[in-house]
Amino acid sequence: MQDKQVALVTGANQGIGLQIAKDLATRGLTVLVGSRSLERGEAAAGEVGLNAFALQLDVTDQASITMAAERVQNEFGRLDVLIQNAAISNTKKQPGQSVEEYSKTTRPSNVALDEMRAVWDTNVFGVLAVYQAMLPLLRNTPGSRIVNVSSGVGSLATNLNPAFPYRGIFGPVYPASKTALNALTVAMAIELEPEGIKVNAVSPGYTKTNLNGYSGTETVEEGAREAVRVALLGQDGPTGTFTRWKGETIPW
Repeated sequence: MQDKQVALVTGANQGIGLQIAKDLATRGLTVLVGSRSLERGEAAAGEVGLNAFALQLDVTDQASITMAAERVQNEFGRLDVLIQNAAISNTKKQPGQSVEEYSKTTRPSNVALDEMRAVWDTNVFGVLAVYQAMLPLLRNTPGSRIVNVSSGVGSLATNLNPAFPYRGIFGPVYPASKTALNALTVAMAIELEPEGIKVNAVSPGYTKTNLNGYSGTETVEEGAREAVRVALLGQDGPTGTFTRWKGETIPW
């Protein structure tokens, strides 16, 4: 087992995940850059620096997940931080189509079930599959922690507020997948609390990334901050929380 802490960031070849990897490497952690494409992962790891290693990891492919966990065990022998960042927002949004226009095609009354399944396969089932594969490593590393990158649009309480400006786009595809991710976060936190493993959800805010067609209002540097802060919390830190930057708690 190596001495330096090891962090795995899924979906780290671009956007917020790449910035999280950079920030953790700057703080002295060995960072595993999870990427569906090994080639893109290697390019991203080169951008992160000497403390980064590409890890082929497709969260929708069980064989890929199993091989990734075996590689982490064999080559690094530990996993201190798991940041579940990999996510997709859609598979059917047309070029030039706004989020509002797309959301009208994904109401509960008209959503294509294969669209919902595709997004949930990455954002929900992929998260659980990676959790199960990496848990033995996390359990063998004292003080380990998990950060699930969620979104404020998944908050049920927020969407029930008529004043919330984005409540009109709440639907079964991306927003509800983040609601389900929040539920998984709570379940994981409850399961692992007796073992001292912290599990928290964070929202990066409306960040300019490929996920939203670069329509966000915040930079990836700003979007990565809360995930990095929570990932580096000490043993006295909280578990089972949902926060955004500057310590703001988001209602479930």
